[in-house]
Amino acid sequence: MQVPLNDPKRQYVEIASQVDAAVARVLESGWYLMGSETKAFEAAFATFVGVNECIAVANGTDALEIALRALEIGAGNEVMTVANAGGYSSSAIFAVGATPVYVDVDETLTLDLTGIGDGLGNATAAIIATHLYGYAVDIGRLRRLLDQAGRQDVKIVEDCAQAHGAQINGATVGSLGDIGCFSFYPTKNLGALGDAGAIVTSDAGLADRVRLLHQYGWRSRYRSELPHGRNSRMDEIQAAILSENLPHLPRWNERRRGIVNRYREAASEALHFVHGGIDDDRFVGHLAIARSAERNRVSESLSDAGIGTGIHYPVLDIDAEWLSDEPHRITSLARSVTARDEILTVPCFPSMTDDEVEYVCDELSNIHI
Repeated sequence: MQVPLNDPKRQYVEIASQVDAAVARVLESGWYLMGSETKAFEAAFATFVGVNECIAVANGTDALEIALRALEIGAGNEVMTVANAGGYSSSAIFAVGATPVYVDVDETLTLDLTGIGDGLGNATAAIIATHLYGYAVDIGRLRRLLDQAGRQDVKIVEDCAQAHGAQINGATVGSLGDIGCFSFYPTKNLGALGDAGAIVTSDAGLADRVRLLHQYGWRSRYRSELPHGRNSRMDEIQAAILSENLPHLPRWNERRRGIVNRYREAASEALHFVHGGIDDDRFVGHLAIARSAERNRVSESLSDAGIGTGIHYPVLDIDAEWLSDEPHRITSLARSVTARDEILTVPCFPSMTDDEVEYVCDELSNIHI
């Protein structure tokens, strides 16, 4: 049997008639940007997340950059982030001229809340909390720790690109911090058929700034009110597709959770699954992440059995050769460094067949290093 690491086409095929009808609706309308489909998706997604405002943008990295600009973060400010999440937060921080401060992760491979004090400084203006692999950072606890440290001024930006629909105490990610950022890349839990993203908040002032910044700073056409505005718009076709996908998201997330939990139950002692077997609402199974000190041998074994694997991510942000030429700070990253060399991604997507899941489980149970 051949089991791919992911296969976005299968998800499209599952609801092809709905998606095809949505695309045809846009094409027939003759209106392809900033129209009724985008407005409808923004309203539906804001309701889903539990916020007052949603602004659709071109992609998730744009979302992070625009969010930081909306918070008026730039040169002279520091932004705390993790170093193991693919470099997307670093890209946004450098883009606005701020300085990244890299802090470590805990056993869930998300932001170590007990270590944020090591990263705080007089210039700290924000923390980007990445809900990595589908597991939600406890933003409420993060806010309390900042407040206890006398840092009510530090803003919390949620990077929700891998955790659509994850919840803590009934509140959905994106609604927990000051502002939330989403990617709808095709392999995300809620994916488009191309690039797309969104920014969410319940702060009307922030939402207003985001709306200006995502289209040249315009309040009205050709009249710019803010510097650093850009062209970052979701097209109508992607908005229409996302509106069709959104009602299926809870079911797809449940399937992802179930797959990871089966892997966790089946895996031999040679490897450990980071998530699964935990409070379901906090984890939406974006990726199935296993750890092994013999990661390469495990990967080769699965590959020999026809099972696709990947590494998310094989390098840390601090591994970039050019970083030494840019302003930054690094705290102790011992757990991040160890995890970088042990993590392995195995197939986990909602349209996997039961036979494929069980085949992967059988192979996981037979791995002995």
